[in-house]
Formats: sequence, structure tokens, C-alpha cells
Amino acid sequence: MAKRSSSLWFSPISSLSFTRGDTLWYSLALLSILSLLGQQLSRCSVLAADFEGFGDEEEEPLESPPITDLPIRSPLPPTILTQSHFETHHGPPDESPNSPPPSDPTPKPSSTPFDYWDEDEFEGLPIQESVQNPKFPENSTQSASESNPNPALKPSFPSSYVVEIVCVSFLIAFTVNYFVGKRENENIGLAWATQFATKDSIFEKNFSLLGTGDGKDTPLLLKEGDNVFKFYASGRRFCQGVLATMELKSRHDLISKIYNLIVPCKDEITFEVYMNDDAMDQVVFALSKKKAAKVMHKEVRDLQRYANLVSAPTNRKWVVEDLAVISESKEVAGDLITDAILDQVFGDKAFEKFGKGFISMHFSDQHVGTHRKMLLFKFVLPDANHMADMTRLVALIPYYIDLIGRYKLSTQVRSKAEAARSKVAQEVYKELLNARQEELQKRKADKKKMMEEAEAKLNTEAIRKKEAKERARQMKKGKPKVKMTRAH
Repeated sequence: MAKRSSSLWFSPISSLSFTRGDTLWYSLALLSILSLLGQQLSRCSVLAADFEGFGDEEEEPLESPPITDLPIRSPLPPTILTQSHFETHHGPPDESPNSPPPSDPTPKPSSTPFDYWDEDEFEGLPIQESVQNPKFPENSTQSASESNPNPALKPSFPSSYVVEIVCVSFLIAFTVNYFVGKRENENIGLAWATQFATKDSIFEKNFSLLGTGDGKDTPLLLKEGDNVFKFYASGRRFCQGVLATMELKSRHDLISKIYNLIVPCKDEITFEVYMNDDAMDQVVFALSKKKAAKVMHKEVRDLQRYANLVSAPTNRKWVVEDLAVISESKEVAGDLITDAILDQVFGDKAFEKFGKGFISMHFSDQHVGTHRKMLLFKFVLPDANHMADMTRLVALIPYYIDLIGRYKLSTQVRSKAEAARSKVAQEVYKELLNARQEELQKRKADKKKMMEEAEAKLNTEAIRKKEAKERARQMKKGKPKVKMTRAH
């Protein structure tokens, strides 16, 4: 009976322990959870008692410096692709032990994309604030500071575009000056043509054909450039025609205009009169200002060969002291400088008023060029509003065409002129022969030099073959010639 009761007593336990095999594992899991929960509660109670003032002991807190030696895990610095500032932002700067604790212990949110700071793990520790850069506001981001690390080095707007502004301004000024200067030169040319080449003008009265064409609508002026205009007239006795060339200032060119401010120049007009071969005698004459006359006598070939400076005669009126006469003889100079010319232009009283624009005039039957007999006049052009001031200067052209066409030398002067021209012709012929001889000698010397250089380049074998070939040729040349005949 006792055995039966004991078996009944252990039957529930055995059924509980061995009937189900998973019950043991569930029990172990439950015990583990309970133990972990107890450890966590004890840990929280200890931290609360140490740092938050929970506990039964009522002791006065000890004054101790803040704990700063504990290691603090700082966030990882982000990868920076741009150039960083010289002040690093990888972590807060070290504070001195004597510095007071920060007034606001609230942690600042990190600007890095990944934050590894765990506030619960280091609760109660003093938080070190990072020193912000006073140059940037609080709401500025790190990317903005990295994009412009040093704002003081950024150039300002005017200084960075100085070259561009200067270039654009120069181009605008050059363009405006081009059209303004071009129009001003055209106005000067048209003013001259209106004054001297239209109806009832000097050229219209003395020439039958004005302009370059035969039609009525042909323009009077031929424009060869922005500052060069030409005028042609023909249909008068003693000459083939007159070509007037106006060379004006380069008003359309800004650089030339600036240069003319430093080195001033004037507008000039040149008249070339092509005389007929039978209408001009042997005359070499020039009239110019004294300084220009000396230069002309040295540089112009026909004046250098045939003419000399002529002094003023004592028994008659002469040109003003500012002018100098270059002539082949005094007789020619006296015949070409008439009293009418002195009264109208070159006299003491008339030159100050009507001869201000005079530069030079040059008559020669030995002119260098296609036309041997020519009359050259060179004057200064006034502005468009005062073109009538050179009326008497332009009137010299038809006057001297008729004077030179009718002028004949005396026998004595003609013989001297012919002797001088024959002498010059012989000198020119000798110069040509000497030049030809020098050219031939130069060619021979060049050819000889080339042959010597070619022989120097040949090697020894080529020289030997050349000598053998030359000996064979000489031997063949020295043998008697034998004529072969065919026997019948």
C-alpha cells in the first residue's frame, strides 16, 4: 500500500518533467530573462544613486573639477572632396582646465550625415561645445564654407573685368571714329570738287573733259581709299591731261589719329600735268620753301644733275625770303617767275594771304618715269569750309601750262642745256656699262663658286673617274682622223 502511494506522489512531477521535452527549455529561457531584468534594474539604481542624487545617505557633495579625462567617441569625419579651410572641423578644440564650464550644456546637433554619439551611454558627462567660426552665421552649412574658404581673396566685379571693359571700349571708339573720320574726309573731297570742278569753276573753264568717263553722270572724284581721292581733267592744248591726287589725314584710323596728335601732318593735294613732247622745251625748274628746297636738290635726280640754287637778283622783284629757287640757269628762273605771279601769290604782300598753302612746284623735261616732261604742283588742302582760300594756287596750273607751252630758250641757254644733257647721257651710259660688267663678273664668280663647292663634295673615286675621262678625251682628240671608205 505504501509503494502505491509513493508512486502516485511522483507521478505529476514525472509527467511534468518527462511528458513534454520542451518544458525544460522554456523554463531556462524564463530564468534568463528574469536575471537580465534584475541586472538592468540594479545598474539603473546604481547610476541614479551616483549621478542623480538618489540614495539614503544625506552627505554634502564634494567639490571636484569636471571629469574631462574620460574618452569621448567623436563622430567620423565625412569625406571632403573640395579643398578644406585651414581651420579643421574634425572635432571640438581642447579647453584649458581653468576655463569655465559652458553655460548651455545642451548638445548641438552634428552637421555630419552619420552621428555615432549615444546620449544614453554617456549621460551626465559635460558636453564640450565646438567653437563656431565667427565669420559665418549659425545657419550656414559646411558645404558653403568649403566652397569659399577665404572670401577676402574673391576678386571684385570691376577688377576682374578691367581688360574686357578696356577692349570693348576701344572697339566701340575705333568703330565710331572710323565712320566719323571717313565721312569727314569725304566732305573735304566733295568740297574741293564743288569749288574747282563744277560749273563755272577753274577746271570747267580751262578743260573740256572732267572726270574719268565720257558720260554726263560720271563722278568727278575717284575714291581709291578712305583718305585718297583722285580727279582727272583733259582737253587742253600743250598737255595730255591733269591728274589731281588728294592725300588726306587718316581720320578713319584711331591709331593714326592719335599719332597725328603727336606728329602733326596736313591734308595735301598734288597736281601732275603731263605735257606734250613738242610743247615743252629743255627746262628744269623748282620753287619751294628753303628747307624743303635743300632736300629736293639732294634727293630729286634731275635737280641734282642739272639745276642749282639761284640767288635773288638785285635789279628786280623776287619771291619772298621763305622760298628758294632751283633752276638750270638764272635766265630760266627769271622768265618763269613773272611779275604777275609775284603780285598774285609769291610776292611779299600776297604770299602771307594767298600762299599759305603752297608747298612746292617742279617743272622738268627729264622727269624720272613714263612721262619725261611733267609739271608738278603740291599744295596744302584747307578744311571744307575754307576751300576758297586756295583759289589762286589752283589758278597757277593753267597759267603755267600756257607759259611752259609757249616758252622757248635762247640759243646760248639751249646750247648749254644740250651740252649738259649729252654729258649726263654719257655718264648714264657709263654707269649702265659698269653695272652690266659688275653683273657679269658677279655671275661668273657665283658660277665658279658653285662649281668649286660641287667638286669639293665629290669623293676621291669620282674625282679619279673624272680625271680618267678627261685624259681619254684628250687622247682621242690628239689621234689623227682616219676616214673609212668602202671598196667596190
